[in-house]
Amino acid sequence: MTANGDIDDYRSLNRASWDDRAAAHAASQDYDVDRFRVDPTFLSRVVQFDQERLGDVAGLDGLHLQCHIGTDTLSLSRLGARMTGLDFSGGSLAQARSLAEETGAQIEYVQSDVYEAVEALGAERFDFVFTGVGALCWLPDVRRWAAVVARLLRPGGRLFMREGHPVLWALDDDRRDGRLVLRYPYFERAEPVVWHDEGTYVQTDTQFINNTVHNWNHGLGEVVTALLEQGLTLTQLVEHDSVPWEPFPGLMEKTGGEYRMADRPWRAPMTYTVQAVKPR
Repeated sequence: MTANGDIDDYRSLNRASWDDRAAAHAASQDYDVDRFRVDPTFLSRVVQFDQERLGDVAGLDGLHLQCHIGTDTLSLSRLGARMTGLDFSGGSLAQARSLAEETGAQIEYVQSDVYEAVEALGAERFDFVFTGVGALCWLPDVRRWAAVVARLLRPGGRLFMREGHPVLWALDDDRRDGRLVLRYPYFERAEPVVWHDEGTYVQTDTQFINNTVHNWNHGLGEVVTALLEQGLTLTQLVEHDSVPWEPFPGLMEKTGGEYRMADRPWRAPMTYTVQAVKPR
């Protein structure tokens, strides 16, 4: 990983990586796709964690931005929402559409870059916009993202987002001595952080071809300020000590379906939840 790189081609590089990994993610035990097929009440671990704060979404028009293979989208549909999923990866959407068809879910999936979502879907169409952990880091400009969210929401609609904490993304992921050391940018920068990684975050033996991606971090204050600048009203901000995957193997323990630091987990936040409402 290096803290510089050319951002001109970030979309095609990142899309190629997600296209390459979509089938392996769908086949992995981490996404529990088989459970969705056999149990019509099953919800993803992410949505299970979010459900208390998310509340009742039955009968609402929902949009899942950066939906990947659609397990969270399907979970929200099972909670009674009329769901649309948007992603820029055709490979990911092929898996999402296949899962929806196999489980009889009525979900509209649309291929589009996040920044072009309003043009792809239409303005003020949704009662809520949902975005999950590990989405914002693929976008270079959080203010531009917030403007898209605001335009997609109907008056009175809300954003629900749980995301990897910017402290998590800034931590040195190579240490095995138990120390939490800030190595990478916390604040948004014009230059991407460039990863060269032949693997992925799920257990798989698949050999991948497209292994270079560009990421950006966005400070917590930058995210909140971007939403406030769009006129949204912040209704919730909660920081969590857990995350759905194991970012520091050997240093974390699994509790309640998520991972937290085994040693003094109160030292650093791993994820956070933000909710914000568009005024009527």
